[in-house]
Amino acid sequence: MPYNYKKSQFRPRRPVRSFRDLEVYQKALEGAVAVTKNILPILKEVSYPLADEMIKCCLDIPRMIAEAHSRRFDDQATGISLLDEAMINSNKMIVYLEQIRDIYGDEVEKVLIEELIKKYSYNRTKIFRLQKAWKSWLEKEEKQ
Repeated sequence: MPYNYKKSQFRPRRPVRSFRDLEVYQKALEGAVAVTKNILPILKEVSYPLADEMIKCCLDIPRMIAEAHSRRFDDQATGISLLDEAMINSNKMIVYLEQIRDIYGDEVEKVLIEELIKKYSYNRTKIFRLQKAWKSWLEKEEKQ
């Protein structure tokens, strides 16, 4: 009789040595690249009035995460507020993408837009959890 066991889904994460090791940074960068490569050319054709603001917003998210990671020890309040801004920009990206999907539905690939909306929503939640973890860590440091 063969030994049957359930394989665990648990996989230990690699230690975070720089901001590039953060999953939220990697996902934010993926989103920015996907929007810039796949959505921006279409927006230029249809002249979406908020295209420049949207591109700046999606490119700012990875930058804010990297800057927050750098400031988390020296200036904790600024690091936490940068994560807040990254969450705000993630929400803005969802709004921009939903507007594009609803206004220019015939010109854009709706599946791609829906996938990007899900990614930004998921990443926003992950940024929130990261922020919560940093706050918890800071509170522990202050108690000591």
